[in-house]
Amino acid sequence: MAHGIFVGLSTIDVVYGVNEFPTANSKVAAHGQDAFVGGPATNASIAFAHLGGKSVLVTAVGCHPLTGAVKQELRNYSVQLIDLNPAFDQVPVISSVSVDSAGRRNVVSANATRVPVPPAVVDFELCEQAGMVLVDGHYMQACQAWARTAQACGTPVVLDAGSWKQGTSELLQSVDIAICSADFLPPGCATAEDVFSYLKNCGVTRIAVTRGAEPVLYVSGSASGVVPVPEVQAVDTMGAGDIFHGAFCSFASTGFGFVESLREAAKIASASCRFHGSRDWMKHSIV
Repeated sequence: MAHGIFVGLSTIDVVYGVNEFPTANSKVAAHGQDAFVGGPATNASIAFAHLGGKSVLVTAVGCHPLTGAVKQELRNYSVQLIDLNPAFDQVPVISSVSVDSAGRRNVVSANATRVPVPPAVVDFELCEQAGMVLVDGHYMQACQAWARTAQACGTPVVLDAGSWKQGTSELLQSVDIAICSADFLPPGCATAEDVFSYLKNCGVTRIAVTRGAEPVLYVSGSASGVVPVPEVQAVDTMGAGDIFHGAFCSFASTGFGFVESLREAAKIASASCRFHGSRDWMKHSIV
């Protein structure tokens, strides 16, 4: 069984289905409402577990009554939790998500900025056992600490590069693989080619840039190319990028090559968009 460690953000996502997004100083009536446990590292860890792996999630949850939903969700998917601040008794991170009739989404979230965490204590033995460690850049000190330890024991480190954050430059020193969104733009970068060049100069040897429904761009050593994204009728794109990362780690840690893992992850993430939320796809045979 593949072992994966996922370090970063956990949220409670309150999701509203709307026909169209509201404009300034307006109200819209939602035709649907739901709540999910989310966050990049969290969704990736659950996808990894669903695909047959053993997941460990390193995040800040705390002890507020609302965190029971997070802990139960992780138990439901057999994800082991390492809580960065178990004594935190304030309201956990909550995101407000609107999804329109075309499956597009708007998100408002405080992310990790309002949750204090003490310096992370890293489990070296867990890092040795893992086939992959993914960091999403939230709770940056913890991401850096776990990435450094993983690198020291020879475990590949994957960066879920959603956006450039304070501390990313140091984190990149311990990263082997970067899977970037189109919004990830390091200083001085304006294009995907700029991003590839920047990351290669930082020592990252395998890099991918995801672009929604457009083909994934990649560089692997001296090779480069594109990976097609299967076309689907999108119902909801919520969590698709996180599912991509979890699926990539699943395939990469079980012997698939870099490009093969990107290709298989694209299939699963694309198919997940045919269903509502970030979990419904798990109820179906999608590939």
